[in-house]
Amino acid sequence: MQASPDHSDAETVFTARGLSKVYVVGEVEVQALNDVDLDIYASEFVVLLGPSGSGKSTLLNILGGLDSPTAGKANWRDHDLVASDEAQLTQYRRDHVGFVFQFFNLIPSLTALENVTLVSEIAEDPLDPREALDLVGLSDRLDHFPSQLSGGEQQRVAVARAIVKAPDVLLCDEPTGALDYDTGRLVLSAIARANAELGTTTVVITHNSAIAGMADRVLHLAGGSIARIERNPHRLSAEDIHW
Repeated sequence: MQASPDHSDAETVFTARGLSKVYVVGEVEVQALNDVDLDIYASEFVVLLGPSGSGKSTLLNILGGLDSPTAGKANWRDHDLVASDEAQLTQYRRDHVGFVFQFFNLIPSLTALENVTLVSEIAEDPLDPREALDLVGLSDRLDHFPSQLSGGEQQRVAVARAIVKAPDVLLCDEPTGALDYDTGRLVLSAIARANAELGTTTVVITHNSAIAGMADRVLHLAGGSIARIERNPHRLSAEDIHW
């Protein structure tokens, strides 16, 4: 357990005001986000917590430049994510954002090292791929193909692939959703280590309330809105959480 740092004086890296998203499915309109305001600070570890359909993934996708809102404003530092065109959003994602999804999406014909190296080659100032894999505890699996790795090892390769370009932001969408308890804790430990050692602003979305204990702040989503925000006075390590 560690004291949660005070981010009140930290740089605000994400700002959203009045953020709304409506999906049209046939003749039905689905309100995924409803007038969301938020600020996220540099080096912060934030958990977006809520049930399926609460708007977590939609919010994460807008912050990551993968989706656009129906109304409202969203900025990453001086980047206007709403006004940006697709080329600008692609550049934003390439230069500043690392993504970890529920499913690993590794290239089967490449080794762990090659999967990570592939991303490092398009980054401006990447980590050494071996360093990224060591950071997630896989320095002894460099030459293994995905089929030779467990699910948890594959997800840790995915984390290494996300952090190898030394992103400013790490966005994780249910990163333990496809994993068992022990394996999930290893993946969460790798994400927390990247946040602590690289200073990467980290946002993890989950429906698993136990994971909330690892965060500096927890944003509870319900019905497309932020229902409440909690600050953890002490952050738990991945080894300390149970579900």
